[in-house]
Amino acid sequence: MIHSVLDETIQEALLRAAARNNADWCEAMCRAHGLRGEFRSDAWTSPARTPPYYPDAVTLTEHADPDDLLARIDTGSGGSSVKDSFAVLDLTDRGFTPLFDAQWIARPADPPAVAPHWQRIRTAGQLAAWEIGWDGGTDGLFLPPLLEDPSVLVLAAPDLGAGAVLSLGAGVVGVSNLFTADEAVDPARAWHDCLAAASAHCPGLPVVGYESGEDLVAAERAGFTSLGPLRIWLATN
Repeated sequence: MIHSVLDETIQEALLRAAARNNADWCEAMCRAHGLRGEFRSDAWTSPARTPPYYPDAVTLTEHADPDDLLARIDTGSGGSSVKDSFAVLDLTDRGFTPLFDAQWIARPADPPAVAPHWQRIRTAGQLAAWEIGWDGGTDGLFLPPLLEDPSVLVLAAPDLGAGAVLSLGAGVVGVSNLFTADEAVDPARAWHDCLAAASAHCPGLPVVGYESGEDLVAAERAGFTSLGPLRIWLATN
């Protein structure tokens, strides 16, 4: 198993960059749905319920005040969620329960590469087909305005039946929604090719994201370092 080695100071900086990058990506997804969030020093929050699978808040510091944080999101309509980027909050007595834990991950930038198999999605039809590969396309989650967002690149590798989203922000490139529709494709192969695409489209930028379970193992095989834990809290009321 290959692990990249990052200096402790660099790991700390990348952890905070990963959290901010993820908040930027959540804001981009909200913009595509006609919503706007708010950035403060402690967290990004959305006053209106966010699209499915996306949190209503992403903390940017270990010192976010739970009550102040929850006052800035819609907790009245049920199903609200908080991404605790440092896994330090306790929201159990505020009607939330842990949904899952994961690890922030990072990898140094690779030299620019050619990624012939990974193509940028540019049309609404291509995006709809991409979403079918991602989860069956039943949610209509990924909307055409994303294709006009300069901070977002939706990529597909038709020969692998794979795809991913690259999001720019905080001086890094975030990888999310990585998938392989063909179960015969080794996830490590998908990671390897996606990283080549990242170096081609976003040269010189470290790559960040978060994963858990077998997906985390595959990312570590591709050279990622775990930076620290995060926790997703889901409202139970």
